[in-house]
Amino acid sequence: MNNSKHILVTGGAGYIGSHTVVELINQGYVPVIADDFRNSEERIISGIEKITEVSPQTHRIDVTDLGALEYLFQKYSFIGVIHFAAYKAVGESVASPIKYYENNLLSLINCIKLCEKYGVKNVVFSSSCTVYGEPDQAVVDEQSALKPANSPYGATKQMSELILQDVVRSKADLKVLSLRYFNPIGAHPSGEIGELPIGAPSNLVPYITQTAIGKLAELTVFGDDYDTEDGSCVRDFIHVMDLANAHLKGLEWLSNQEGQLFDVVNLGTGKGTSVLEIIHTFEKVNDISLNWKFGKRRDGDVSQIYADASKAKQQLNWVAQKSLEDSMRDAWIWEQKLANAK
Repeated sequence: MNNSKHILVTGGAGYIGSHTVVELINQGYVPVIADDFRNSEERIISGIEKITEVSPQTHRIDVTDLGALEYLFQKYSFIGVIHFAAYKAVGESVASPIKYYENNLLSLINCIKLCEKYGVKNVVFSSSCTVYGEPDQAVVDEQSALKPANSPYGATKQMSELILQDVVRSKADLKVLSLRYFNPIGAHPSGEIGELPIGAPSNLVPYITQTAIGKLAELTVFGDDYDTEDGSCVRDFIHVMDLANAHLKGLEWLSNQEGQLFDVVNLGTGKGTSVLEIIHTFEKVNDISLNWKFGKRRDGDVSQIYADASKAKQQLNWVAQKSLEDSMRDAWIWEQKLANAK
């Protein structure tokens, strides 16, 4: 019997990874972070330490380097892997497709190879609602058709799920849960960790907070002619702490299953919110007026998509708890903390 509580968290210094590491520590697990910090900074690790009073095992490695990753499987006895390590900017993937295919697929393949070799059965995979492409309906559940991906990033998530499905089908002794998340926002309420874009932000909320603090001169809303109530894109925005908690629920559910399996679960609030609503909520909650304007649509953006999250509730006993107001407040606390740290 493996009494270890070690969980490998690839990309554990990243946005969702770091918040999940906090949750893992709080629940008595021993997360082992594998991250080369190309999309993060060391301060995130000290933020985790401040919140949890635990110094997480952190290894500066590139997950696409099989030998470096194998060292961790030799050193620790993992009971599960949560695989976050991937590039995630839609626009960048359109501009640099090879970079995305190479990094996102190779990192996953290396993880799965080593899980098989070292008998690690539980794998939680960080997927995305981008696997649905441009859906027929705005609300998608796990049975919704997977349309052609709108970007190489989306394609890497579709391919990753196919790889995982095929490996399980080959009778590999693996249990895989692919969590398709919608739009993570917010930060840890302490303001010690949050979203940390390197260079220009590609996600909406850091764009908002950086404009509010004066790092950016203005915010551009990409497109005002979508077929939505106010002309801006509609998404399902979910607080990152809710998302982190779902990974623990997913891991616990997997641990209680028998035999091989591959399953997918949507993670979202089940509610669509437009880009303009996000902006107005941020302004209201934080009593700030933002300088913003409409710009052209972005390549790869779908007009509206949000989750039917009923399977997560039924199967994982998970429901998003935090409000849009919580997310906007926490994101702003984090941005101000970043500014003061410099």
